[in-house]
Amino acid sequence: MISSCPRIVVAGAHSGVGKTSVTLGLVAALRQRGLRVQAFKVGPDYLDPTYLALASGRPCYNVDGWMTGREYIRRLFIHASADADIAVIEGVMGLFDGADSDTLAGSTAEAALWLDAEVLLVVNVHGLARSIAALVKGYAEFEPELKLGGVIANHCGSERHGTGLAEALASSRLPELVGAVPRGALPRLPSRHLGLVTADGTLLDATILNGLGDALERHASVDRIIEKAGSAGELKEAGPLWKPRVSERSVKIGLAYDRAFHFYYPDNLEALEAYGCELVHFSPLSDEALPTELDAIYLGGGYPEEFAEPLAGNATMLDSVRRFAESGKPVYAECGGLMYLSEGIETLDRKRHKLVGLLPAATRMLDRLKSLGYVEVTLARDSLFGIKGSQLRGHEFHYSELTGDPTVEGEWTASYRAVHRRSDAAVAEGFQRGNVLASYFHLHFASRPEAVEHLVAVCRGQR
Repeated sequence: MISSCPRIVVAGAHSGVGKTSVTLGLVAALRQRGLRVQAFKVGPDYLDPTYLALASGRPCYNVDGWMTGREYIRRLFIHASADADIAVIEGVMGLFDGADSDTLAGSTAEAALWLDAEVLLVVNVHGLARSIAALVKGYAEFEPELKLGGVIANHCGSERHGTGLAEALASSRLPELVGAVPRGALPRLPSRHLGLVTADGTLLDATILNGLGDALERHASVDRIIEKAGSAGELKEAGPLWKPRVSERSVKIGLAYDRAFHFYYPDNLEALEAYGCELVHFSPLSDEALPTELDAIYLGGGYPEEFAEPLAGNATMLDSVRRFAESGKPVYAECGGLMYLSEGIETLDRKRHKLVGLLPAATRMLDRLKSLGYVEVTLARDSLFGIKGSQLRGHEFHYSELTGDPTVEGEWTASYRAVHRRSDAAVAEGFQRGNVLASYFHLHFASRPEAVEHLVAVCRGQR
């Protein structure tokens, strides 16, 4: 597999500098020029990619070095950008922030190195003058192999301010200023929790996208950015992204997909399809029952707490899911899906909403973050994703908690021995009963083909 697709990484000096808005503006500006843009997002984020997908008109893929590894990231890039004119990769947090304090694991810098791409550093320059040179010098020299190609100054006070910043960088022989974006030039994006709300056509319509693109055209040199993207070397990686065996009968998996459930990695879904699965969308919110003739159900994450009342009111769907699980067919639920399978949700207003009731514990919303971070899972027993001892990686991010231990009565067991990235303590998770598996963890299983094969085999009744 080979790719010569031009590519550029948009990184931040730190979180909150406006790199998402800048990235969206760049993608919109490139599309306004008639280019086919493939977007990527560094890290395990589900929210930013929904904005980038709308802006680019194509699925946005996560590139996460810690969860998936170098070979997978390079293959995924080649796979996804095969018919694109240019690729734009949005970073995560600050340029060198990732899974560790002492390595590049999971960072934007790691992804840029692996993809042989130049980096545009977005800096919030409010209150900065010549000091920008000291800041950029540190970022440019911290990892000598990294190619810092240019700087975008966000929140500039005036045209003169931008000129002074450009002169400060040039006089110190540092990467050039390729953009000076005035305060208020980029439309504000709505926020929720630690990130954005999920994008849809009402939040990110053509007017906002065009405004973002126009702002980048006016206040940055898009031509120069395209030149820098074109300097990326040829990317080579042996073998295809996945190597499915000879296809057997197709497997029909019901995929919960609506405003309440839509957190899925696109390549997780594509991997299932590559290994012989037909994904049939259904809505726990609005459909009366599950689609017919399903072999399995996949309930992803999302915002079930925001729709707790209508979810609880759809009694026929709750009963349909309950009866499907009791039939012995596989049901996989992660985060929001776990909440849906539980006895119910207690929302912040202390109202309780009964849900499927399979998992013998309820969930409640908190006004603070409960858990955030990477997690490595070792299977403590045979499960949907493999045999005992198999390992997968993923992340956890939620504002809710279980109100009890589902394993107390003994009918449910913990099939995961999980270790969070910055902790040596193992926790029991992955609540399993028969072929039902519910967890707060979002696993990236596309990068573990053996896990996909095992899951599909279980769905076919072969395991």
